[in-house]
Amino acid sequence: MTEEIVRSLTVDGLSYSYRLVPGPRTTTEPVLVLGGALQGMYGWPQIEDRLGPVTSVITADLPGTGSADPLTVRDALPLLCRAIEQIIDDLGLERVNLFGYSFGSAVAYLCAQRQPRRIARLVLGGVPTSMSDAQYARLRELAAELAAGRLHDFAALFAKSMLCMDPNRPVLNRHLAYRYVKRAVFHTYSRTPHARASLDHVLSSGPALLDGGLTGVPTLVFSGEHDTLTPVNDQRAFTTTIENSRFVTMRESDHWVVLERAHDVADLALRYFTGQSLDDAQYVVPEEDRAAHGTAQACQGNAPQTEHTRGCEAVSTSSCRSGSGV
Repeated sequence: MTEEIVRSLTVDGLSYSYRLVPGPRTTTEPVLVLGGALQGMYGWPQIEDRLGPVTSVITADLPGTGSADPLTVRDALPLLCRAIEQIIDDLGLERVNLFGYSFGSAVAYLCAQRQPRRIARLVLGGVPTSMSDAQYARLRELAAELAAGRLHDFAALFAKSMLCMDPNRPVLNRHLAYRYVKRAVFHTYSRTPHARASLDHVLSSGPALLDGGLTGVPTLVFSGEHDTLTPVNDQRAFTTTIENSRFVTMRESDHWVVLERAHDVADLALRYFTGQSLDDAQYVVPEEDRAAHGTAQACQGNAPQTEHTRGCEAVSTSSCRSGSGV
C-alpha cells in the first residue's frame, strides 16, 4: 500500500492542507472529495476504500475546516475554489473527478463553473440550493441557544434540524446518525471560538445563491429520499440547470445519507466516475417509485418547507472545523 502524502498550502494568507492517497491503478482521474459540516480530510474512509483500488483519492482541510485556519471572509466560495485549484496545480494534474457533498457541493459546483476543463466528472449531493422561511427561523432558534450558552440543547436541535425525525419514514441508521451529529456538533462548537460568529454571519448575510447553470462537465446529483434540509424536488430542479446531468434518489436516507449509507454513496461515486451503470444499484429509488411516494413532502417532526429565499443548508457551513466526518 502506497503511503499517503499530506501537504500544506496558503491562499489569501490562510493556511490549509490536503491529503493524497495514491491509488495502485489509474482507470479514472483522481477523485477530490469536498465535504460539508463536520467533515475533514480524514472523514471519508468509505470513499477511500471503494475508490482506492482504481484511482488516487484526495481529501482536504480547506480554510474553515479541520486543521486549517478559520474562514473569516464574507464571500468565501471564490476563495475556497482558488484553494482547490491550487491543490490541483500542486499535484500537477490536468483534470480531476470532483465529489462534493452539502456545503462541499456548492464549492464543487462553483469550481466546475470557473474551470470546467479541469473537471472530468462531477458528483454533487445535498446541494444547498435554497433556504425556507422555516429553516431561517430554525437558524435564529439555534443562535439563541448558542448565545445563552445552552450548548447541549444547541447540539440536539442542530442534529434534529438536519435529520428526518419522522418515525413513519424509514431512515437507515437514523438514531446512530443523530447521536453522531449531536456529539460532533457539541465537540466543534465547544472548541471553536469563531463558530458562533460564523452562525451570526449566515443569519445576517445569507449564503451564496447557486445559479448560472453548468456546461461541459458530466454531472450526477443525488439526494436522500427523506432529506428535509435540501429536499428532493429542489435537487431535481437544480439538476435540470446542468447540461449532461442525471439525478438519483437514495433509499431510506435523509441529508446525512453520506453517514447513513456511507458504503452505498461510495459505490455510487465509483460507478459514475468509472462510467458504470447505475440502473442495477439497489440503493437507488426507481423513477416510478419516486412518483408514487411523493418524496418532496416534509417529514413530520421537522420544520415544513415554505416559500424559498436565497440561502444554503441551515448551519452546515464551512465554519465547522471538526476533523471528524463520515
